[in-house]
Formats: sequence, structure tokens, C-alpha cells
Amino acid sequence: MTMPAYQPGRWDLSDLFQSFEDPKMADTRAHVETRVSDFERSRDRLSETVDAEVFRDLVEAYAEIVADVERLTGFVSLKFAEDTQDQQAQARTADAYQWAAEIDNRMLFFRLWWKALPAEAAERLMGIAGDVRYWLEALRLQTPYTLSEPEERIINLKDVTGAHALVTLYDTLTNRYTFRVKVDGVEREVTRGELDPFVHSPNPDLRAAAYQELLRVFGRDEVLLGQIYQNLARDWHSENIGLRKFANPMAVRNLSNDIPDEIVDTLLETCRSNGEIYRRYFRLKARWLGVDRLRRYDIYAPLLASQPTIPFGEAVRMVLDSFAAFDPRMADMAERVLRERHYDGEIRKGKRSGAFCATITPKLTPWVLQSYEGQPRHVATLAHELGHAIHSQLASGHTILTQHATLPLAETASTFGEMLLVDRLIQAEKDPEVRRDLLVSRMDDSYATIQRQAYFALFEREAHERTHAGATVDELSEAYQKNLREQFGDSLDVSDEFRVEWVAIPHFFHTPFYVYAYAFGQLLVLALYHQYRQEGEAFKPRYVRLLEAGGSDSPERILTAAGLDIRDPGFWQGGFDVLRADLDELEKLGSIATSAG
Repeated sequence: MTMPAYQPGRWDLSDLFQSFEDPKMADTRAHVETRVSDFERSRDRLSETVDAEVFRDLVEAYAEIVADVERLTGFVSLKFAEDTQDQQAQARTADAYQWAAEIDNRMLFFRLWWKALPAEAAERLMGIAGDVRYWLEALRLQTPYTLSEPEERIINLKDVTGAHALVTLYDTLTNRYTFRVKVDGVEREVTRGELDPFVHSPNPDLRAAAYQELLRVFGRDEVLLGQIYQNLARDWHSENIGLRKFANPMAVRNLSNDIPDEIVDTLLETCRSNGEIYRRYFRLKARWLGVDRLRRYDIYAPLLASQPTIPFGEAVRMVLDSFAAFDPRMADMAERVLRERHYDGEIRKGKRSGAFCATITPKLTPWVLQSYEGQPRHVATLAHELGHAIHSQLASGHTILTQHATLPLAETASTFGEMLLVDRLIQAEKDPEVRRDLLVSRMDDSYATIQRQAYFALFEREAHERTHAGATVDELSEAYQKNLREQFGDSLDVSDEFRVEWVAIPHFFHTPFYVYAYAFGQLLVLALYHQYRQEGEAFKPRYVRLLEAGGSDSPERILTAAGLDIRDPGFWQGGFDVLRADLDELEKLGSIATSAG
């Protein structure tokens, strides 16, 4: 069967709504309002002795309302991602989130009642909860940090015009930035998505120019963007430390991930203690590039003098072939995103930078956004985001309350998908120089996903503490520069302009402490991939079950069922041992001449 000639065009959102003027949007809102009014009338039926059937019906109604709200907010969010400068999308997004907060406030009584229910009564109802049991269990984990209903209502409304509005402002400001860079003697004005490939250029001057321009443009607004961050951090502290009484800012994310604080601390300290692996790698790479020491501009430098431009159709074939070799069902799930035009790979001004996969409801194929430039790393990003889509579809048998894996497991299928792609390319490659470049790319990617993200998390922890203590934006930038110097040691030179890089990291603004999930996920996948290499076909059913679980159980129980002990520091060290073996293999290839300049 011949694969269709897919193009990286704009996605189609009609499975949600046709447009902002679609009458179905108003109909859906009206339907939600009616359902919520019905739901509110159930308040008097809630007690310790509530009938099991009544309880089950209420949870089902709650999930259906959430699904309709997600369809509406998902549509406006994806329209905003299409073009962050579209004033209608900006206004509709703000309105939709305001409405969603009001709907959530009207249903808040149910969650608060559930959290306050005595243990024996809660256990009785969880026994008949079926697929939503873990969602109910996870809610009760929040009981010690839950406020009164009026307070929770105020926080929900405050977030719409507070934290959420600040994040929208950050996106609106930064996604309108353009960058000027000289390529082949011609000055070009580009978006951030178009600028990013230049930091991977074989031309060292172009790499430096791309970084310098990125940091120059963001640096102009360092104080403004830094103040947005500080206000987000203060809001986080006021709510979560001051009101909810969490022990520290990161503990909030750990609880939502259902990962004990001590496991996250072990993960980050293991990353810190293995820093020499990457420092050794950067020293090796400097020798290959023919320099005494790398600059920070050079860490993603390719070893080959030219990088191939890969047409989108070929990229799709490479990704789908690698998935099909593991499990044909996964290739079909990935292709479904393209077949249904739920993919947006077009490059255009105003489009949100970066890449993501958005799962709206279990019944809908996820949507994927990236700006496809044709570089090998963009093929890897395609595999990564389609891996997320596979994970969502495998978990689509769950309700909207239990489909989404928690953040640490959310990166499993995406990172595993990248490894399938790169391994297949390495195995098929006969040219030792190209093979080495593929291994180098994988080492670069592992740095970006593990060590860089772990040090991001360490910076976030310090930045929140310093902000609460009254630090200035300039002092936060100095703390970031110190973080970089510890991370790289004497393995490369970090120029002072990188002190402002932190204001160009959207995750710090969008989702505090999200970033350690990448390190968690990558080291987890290294352990899983090691099992796959050892066990072959016997591994696959266990891996598929892990993905099918979605968010229907705690990460620790899901991983224990897969034979992994995340409380054991040796588990995390095992991931670094795999990386060390890759580095050993790279050093054996060190005698091969490179054509890089």
C-alpha cells in the first residue's frame, strides 16, 4: 500500500469546531450550563452513606462535563497556538478560560466533599469506582492542602486574570519576536522556529550569531519578562506555601505527579553527580571539531560539514517505518494524526514556538504542532510528538479523568519513539562517519533531555526561593549563570550573555517544575530500552500495558508492574551507565577523520 504524500501544512480543527463562529460552540456551552445546573442539584444527596449508584452517576456526569469543557478550551488554545498575534484568538482564549473557571467553581463542591469524606466511606465508594478509582485516590492525596470552598473558588477565578493571564502575556510578547541573522551573506528576518536550526549549523560563526541574536532579543526585555516570572513565582508561593502549606515550591508539582519528594531529590542528585559524563563528552567533541575547548554556542554542533535536508514525506516514512518495526499498530496510530490532518508543521510568523502534542478527549485523535524545517533533529521531534499521540491513543480506553499519564510518565512513549527512530537509522547506516554523527546526535539529545532539564529544575528551585526572599531580576540572571558554570565546569566556555537565557525558557513560565519530567522520562526510557534489547519480543506486551495504563494508576505502581524500582538510586544510575557505554563507543570512533569545520 502506497503511503499518501503528506505535507507539513496547517492542521484541521473541525473535529472540535469549524471556527469561532460555529453555532456548535454556543450550543456546547449551553449544554454544559444545563448539565452543571443538574449537577449542582446533587449537592444535597452527598453524604457518608450516599448510594453507590448515585455516586457512580455523579462521577460519570462530572467526566462528561469536563470533556465538553476541554473541547471548548482545547479549540481556543489550539487556535491561539496557530497564531499568538490573532486578537480574536487572544480574546476568545481569555473568555473561554474565564468561563471554564466559573464552571469548575460550580462543581468544586463535589471534589471538596470527596476529599473530606472519612476514609472508610471513601474506600467503600472507591471499591465500585472502576476506571476512575485512581483519580479519586489522587484527589484525596490533596486533602491536607485543600482550602475551604469559598477560598478555592476565589483561587480559580484569580488564576484566570492572574497566573494564566501572565502566561498568555508572556506568550504574546515572545511569539511576536523576530530575529535578524546573516546567512550566506544575506541578512534574514526569521521567527524563533526558523532561528533554532542555526544553533545546529556546522558553521561555527552562524551558530554563535544565532545564539547571540536570540539572547539579544530576549535580553532587551529581560527585566519585563523577569518581572512576569517573579510575579508567577510569588503567586505560586502565596497560594501553595502560604495558603496550602506545602513544604516547598517543588513539592506542589511532585504531588500532582504523585512522585514522592525523596524520589525527585534522588533523581536530581544522580544527574548532578553524573555531570562528568557530559563534561567528558564535550571535551571529546571539542577534539573532533578541532578546537581546544567548546563554546556554549557549540554544544549541538554537528560533526559533518553539511546536514542533509530531509523532505517531509521522507521524514514521515522514516518515523512510521521505525514504529512499524516495533509494532504496526503504533505506526497506524501515528499515521492517523497525519491522515486526519491533526498535524501542523507549517512555518509562519506568530505561530507558537516549539512543539507539542495536545490530547483533548479520549475520543479524539490528538493534535501535534511543530515547525518542520527538514533537519534531522526535526525528524526526531516528529517521532517524539507522534510518540505522545500513540501514548494517548493507547490510553484512550480510559475516561478523560484517567487517560492522561502524569508528567514523569508522559514523556515515556515520546522518548522511546525517538530511540526507535535513531536506533533504526544507526543499524541501517554503513558509513562509519555518518554512524558516528547519529551517535553524537543521540548524545546531544540525551544532554538536552536529561542534564539540561535537571539543571533547569535546580535553577527553578533556587529561583523560587530567591524570588520569595526579594531577589531582583538581575540576581536571578546571575544565579542562572552560576548554574551553567556548575553544569559545564571547565569543559566549555560560557559567555556572560547566557545569563539571560532563562527568560527564553517557556516551561519556567507555563508549568513550574515541569522540566524534571524530561530527565525522569529519558532515564526511564533508557532503562526500558535496555530491557527491550535484552528481551526482544517478550518486552513488547509489558511496554504496551505501561502505555495503556495512561493515568489510571500511580506512576510508581505502573512502573513496579513493569519491573522497575524508582526508589532505588541504582535505577537512575543505570540510565547513566547506558549513556557511558554510548560514550565509550564514541571514543572508539575517535580516530575517524571529520570533515566538520
